[in-house]
Amino acid sequence: QVQLVESGGGLVQAGGSLRLSCAASGRTYSIYAVGWFRQAPGKSREFVAAIRWSGSNTYYADSVKGRFTISRDNAKNTVYLQMNSLKPEDTAVYYCAADRTPPVVTTPALYDYWGQGTQVTVSS
Repeated sequence: QVQLVESGGGLVQAGGSLRLSCAASGRTYSIYAVGWFRQAPGKSREFVAAIRWSGSNTYYADSVKGRFTISRDNAKNTVYLQMNSLKPEDTAVYYCAADRTPPVVTTPALYDYWGQGTQVTVSS
């Protein structure tokens, strides 16, 4: 089992920045990739970014390219999502998820473990 805990959400004005953290524990050696997803009220959960647990490959949704950066610190078993130039449409609950098998995917249902989520609210 892998446990994931997100932190770093909050309220920020449009144009501001936030950094989300996803701390992994348990059988972290089984992780192949970690993804960030978000879900706004009344909408389905959508892919935001992903990173391989080992290696430098990163993946982004078109809506966040150039504004968000995913990174990891393996020594801390933590994945980060740096969010810059935030827009009101970025408002959502953000979740991190871990996938045990390749390849890196963007479909939420294919991820094995999920955190509890952290709220991000961007005011206009």
